[in-house]
Amino acid sequence: MSGAGDGGSLLEALERLREELAGLRLPLDLPDAQRGRAGAAAARDQLDDYLLPRLRQVDAPLLAVVGGSTGAGKSTLVNSLLRERVTRAGALRPTTRAPVLAHHPDDAAWFIGDRVLPALARTTGAEEPTGPARADAPAATSLQLVASPGVPAGLALLDAPDVDSVVDANRALAAQLLGAADLWVFVTTAARYADAVPWDLLSGAARRGASVAVVLDRVPAGPGDDAVLREVRADLAGMLRDGGLGAAPLFSVLETAPGADVDGLLPAEAVEPLRRWLAGLAGDARQRALVVRRTLTGALEALPSGLAPVAGAAAAQAAAVAALRDDVVTSFAQGREELETELTDGTLLRGEVLARWQEFVGTGEFFRSFDAAVGRLRDRLGALVRGRPAPSAEPVGQAVRSGVAALVRARVAGALDRTRDRWLARPAGAQAVAVAGPVLDLPPDFDERVARLVRDWQRGVLDLVRAEGEGRRTRARVLSFGVNALGVALMVVVFASTAFIPTGAEVGVGVGAAAVGQRVLEAVFGDAAVRALAARARADLLRRVDELVDGPRLRLLEVLDSTGVDAGAAGRLERVLADVAAARGEAA
Repeated sequence: MSGAGDGGSLLEALERLREELAGLRLPLDLPDAQRGRAGAAAARDQLDDYLLPRLRQVDAPLLAVVGGSTGAGKSTLVNSLLRERVTRAGALRPTTRAPVLAHHPDDAAWFIGDRVLPALARTTGAEEPTGPARADAPAATSLQLVASPGVPAGLALLDAPDVDSVVDANRALAAQLLGAADLWVFVTTAARYADAVPWDLLSGAARRGASVAVVLDRVPAGPGDDAVLREVRADLAGMLRDGGLGAAPLFSVLETAPGADVDGLLPAEAVEPLRRWLAGLAGDARQRALVVRRTLTGALEALPSGLAPVAGAAAAQAAAVAALRDDVVTSFAQGREELETELTDGTLLRGEVLARWQEFVGTGEFFRSFDAAVGRLRDRLGALVRGRPAPSAEPVGQAVRSGVAALVRARVAGALDRTRDRWLARPAGAQAVAVAGPVLDLPPDFDERVARLVRDWQRGVLDLVRAEGEGRRTRARVLSFGVNALGVALMVVVFASTAFIPTGAEVGVGVGAAAVGQRVLEAVFGDAAVRALAARARADLLRRVDELVDGPRLRLLEVLDSTGVDAGAAGRLERVLADVAAARGEAA
């Protein structure tokens, strides 16, 4: 990574990673979703603010971000290093205060564009306060650029908001700016150097191998304070070693007496060691490259661990949607299995259908003697041929339509209810139910569509009978019974085609009714033809029902698709991370 060419494939891999993160969605409110979103946002910021711009222009000036706790004196330190007031000092910060980036006039071109921190607009000129700080103040949206000859060429100083600011947005922005730094100049005081918040950030810097310099500001400078300074420096140095930052240079800035500073600046000699170190760093291309390499390497090494929760959250989202899809498929498969059973096991041959069929056959005692019942039915239907009135098959057909419609409605409604119950038992289920809304209810026109389905199927049954009776041998027999009569007989046979389990006297009566219809059909068409007709009619009914039920089922699956969960996101993220690792190996 000594030059842009060396990191070419690495840059391409990181750009693909950025594209992957840009398209990543974690819409389901799962337990690990918020952590995943935060991790993805942090990785995008790190790529946009540091990794990509630094790899694209490795010779750009070194960016040193001056950060620390409230009241640590960061702005005063920056002004004193440059010997002019480029950033407002003071404990009370305006709510929309923009971070200030000071650069050498010759380096302006590096920062005017969006090379670093592209999300922040560029402004110039003095800061304008907008009111007292509030915890819910909006985040700053701009970066104030200040050209100052006091900044060594090859270096830029960025005065960041307080890492423990009372303004939530300022804290977030401070962390983002620190992630954009080649070098973090951490400013603390003798009284607050052990505070938890900045040390959390320092620990993160240590984990990702960032370059850090520490400034112990406002060190007491009165008589006898030398011992205090030595004790504080020793304690702070020990904490830095324990925190993995033992190599970080440590500077001390003595506290000046009130009125001793000039125009709000610390005496030049107070900041001279730090100024000289920064100037030496800026003027030494090799040292600058070492700082960049160290921070760049650390940021790259931190990517996989930082993105592990993101990949895990993406995988969890995909698994959650897969489980919700399985709930839909399972619920409707169960409903379909129940419906197929009820449409073919004699369940329908009870109640209204049975009563109307009995009336059509002509006696309620036909099941006692199938052959006699067949004879009576033949006589009654044959009367049509002889010109006398014959019973109508329409009441049977109407009862069949009502019965089938009720079964289909009940099973689809049951599948929808089961889906809702199963979804609600899952972590993301309530969200899915809310998104689905009325899709989890039967469509308003469902009853009408079911009725139309059954009517169309019945016409199809009559067409089967009519087509089967086209032969010379069967035409007369079909005419003697009538297509409608044979059609309702075939429907009755279909509804009892697997009736092996009589579950009560009424079902048993229904099975007997079906047997009468079957004998009539066999008398007309023959045993094999009846079995074939019944199979075709049954398959046609189930096909039509499947097409109808597919509507609610597919709408629920479309709801899950609309959540925006990408089933392949976790896998693609892992693959592009592997590409980044491979490119790093090639560039090393």
